[in-house]
Amino acid sequence: MNESLMPDRPYPAARILTVNGRNLAVEDPGPESGFPVILHNGGGSRHLPPPAVAEARDHGFRLIGYDRPGCGGSSAMPGRVIADCVVDVHATMTELNITRAAAWGSLGGGPYALATAAGLPAAVSAVCLFASVGRYGMPDLDFAEGLGGDKLRAEVRMLFADPEQARAEFRAQSAVTLAQRGSPDWWLDHRGDRAEQDAAHSRDWAEYLATCHRDALRADTSGEFDDDGSWEDHVPFYSRRGFDLADIQAPVSLWHGLQDFVPVAHAHWLADRIPNVTTHFPPDEDHTNIEENNRSAAFAWLTAVQRMSNQ
Repeated sequence: MNESLMPDRPYPAARILTVNGRNLAVEDPGPESGFPVILHNGGGSRHLPPPAVAEARDHGFRLIGYDRPGCGGSSAMPGRVIADCVVDVHATMTELNITRAAAWGSLGGGPYALATAAGLPAAVSAVCLFASVGRYGMPDLDFAEGLGGDKLRAEVRMLFADPEQARAEFRAQSAVTLAQRGSPDWWLDHRGDRAEQDAAHSRDWAEYLATCHRDALRADTSGEFDDDGSWEDHVPFYSRRGFDLADIQAPVSLWHGLQDFVPVAHAHWLADRIPNVTTHFPPDEDHTNIEENNRSAAFAWLTAVQRMSNQ
């Protein structure tokens, strides 16, 4: 059995679904009485931050995660676009007898949460969005500016001009990434003086991020890795996404710290195109703490949305 499917404290064992002949690994720590929130994280892992699960329960919510194709215990889906996540979310909700849920998109998971809302308008009640990127190739958003600039532009050109070479270079870098980001100590070192000084930069968060990166690269105990999932998550950011922001009917609450390395222009670009959006731009927050510092506010907002929808 794939190691990532085994019970791995503090995470429950995966629930394995079959979707169009593929395996789909789902994490559902409950409780069943909580209002469901489908979480799309940046790494494509099904794992949920344990403190977030506990806080969700306190607010009456039930966090649910899943491994995106090629990550953890889910089968690969070559050539997928971001909107293909709708199939897996719908299958997860059907399996768990859920008819209505909120979507939660953190960091690189933001576009997947938005795609979920656009593709399942009758099922998604609200979206919480943290530090998401906009869409590459738009005339009114310089996607690469602040995110690698000319280096990123050159990488994307290679992606389309010479995909085999781009794949080879990505795989070589993945080995380095796994050695680094698959270790919680790397994350703590990367945090510098902020390491273990608050909840957002704690060892718990470092261990969670390391686990998600190991899932994205499907690391096993032999040191081998399979980066298909990470590659499949990388390519859709620069190609057709398969959904339109204008189709989102659910209210969206967007948080983006002004100290984030992802330029705030991405948040403004999204906000200009999402029909029913509320924005929050904390001046002193960044990519490392925007979700942790605003999680309570997000749950409070979801509670208010649910209360209004039940009136």
